[in-house]
Formats: sequence, C-alpha cells, structure tokens
Amino acid sequence: MTSLVLASTSASRQAMLTAAGVPFEALAPMVDEAELKRALAAEGTDPRGIADALAEAKAVKISRKLPGALVLGSDSVVALDDGTMIDKAPDRETLTGQLRMLRGRTHRLVSAAVVAENGTPVWRFVGVAKLTMRDFSDAFLDTYLDACGDVLLGSVGGYHIEGRGAQLFARVDGDQFTIRGLPLLAVLDYLRTRSVMPI
Repeated sequence: MTSLVLASTSASRQAMLTAAGVPFEALAPMVDEAELKRALAAEGTDPRGIADALAEAKAVKISRKLPGALVLGSDSVVALDDGTMIDKAPDRETLTGQLRMLRGRTHRLVSAAVVAENGTPVWRFVGVAKLTMRDFSDAFLDTYLDACGDVLLGSVGGYHIEGRGAQLFARVDGDQFTIRGLPLLAVLDYLRTRSVMPI
C-alpha cells in the first residue's frame, strides 16, 4: 500500500481520516499561511483560489522532503457574499465580533484538498458549503463561547458543527466533512485509485 502523509496538525482533519480508517502520518507543513493569504488577496484571488493555493503550498512543501509519498494538504476559507474573508480568530474578543457579524447571514466555507507527489501536485478538489447562521442572542453567544472555550480559536469561522456549534445554524447546504475542513469523500475516492485504501 502507498503511504499517505497529512500536511497538517489539524485535530479535525486527523480525526476525520482516522475515523474513516485511512492510514496516515501527520506532519506540520510550516507554511506562513497568513502571509500567503495576504499576498493572494492582494492579487485579487478569490476565496476558492486562496483555499486551493494554501492546500497546494502545504502539500508541495512536505512532498519535496518525502520522495515517493503521497502528501495531502488542505485548507479552508470562510467568505461572505461580498467577498469579505474571515480568518481564525486570535482571541475570544475577535471571535465574538466575527460570530456577531456572521449571525443572521449566509456565508460560504470553501475547503480545498491537494495531493502532491515528488514535489508536484497530482490531484486537487475544492468543496463548498453554504451556511446560514440563525439570529442568535448575545446571551446564547456568550454561553456557547464559555462552553466550547479556546478550542474554537483553532477553527476558521469559530464553530464546531459536529458539536455544540450546530446550534449556531438555521440552514446548511453542503457536507459536514467540507465544513469541518476536508472534503473527505472526494479524498477517499482518490486514495482508492492510488491503493492507499481498498477498492
């Protein structure tokens, strides 16, 4: 069987692959995501292109160091219809402001996956979900943030839809894997073609 390396330390992505029975090793890609995202946005790259470019940068960087391995990179971007992008919040105050801005509105979550081999991208997929947050109260938001704690700071958008974060939403169009940061079904389909997973 071909080996798979996940170019990510994301607990959510690792949990999805583990739950699906995918054998993998996880390595930190050490990519300056914030700087790359700023440069891409300055060039006018749309959210889909930014997520794809970040996923590729992670996969390629690790792949160059591991000849013969398949390296999976992934990244997610949250964007409003006007093009405004939301980054991971550095603290609770910022996250509170972001969630207040998102409540009562629809936004898109774009999750890209790229597989690289010998330093070259060999496969890519971009999943998109549309999420509508309900118009929750400030009191609910405080309770939610208290209950979930700092773990939310590691999540773009600041929600864990697989848990208490489901209460933030009125409507979701898209699969939960994409929302959690990895278009898993498309990834699994590709891994089967590369003998990482059984057919």
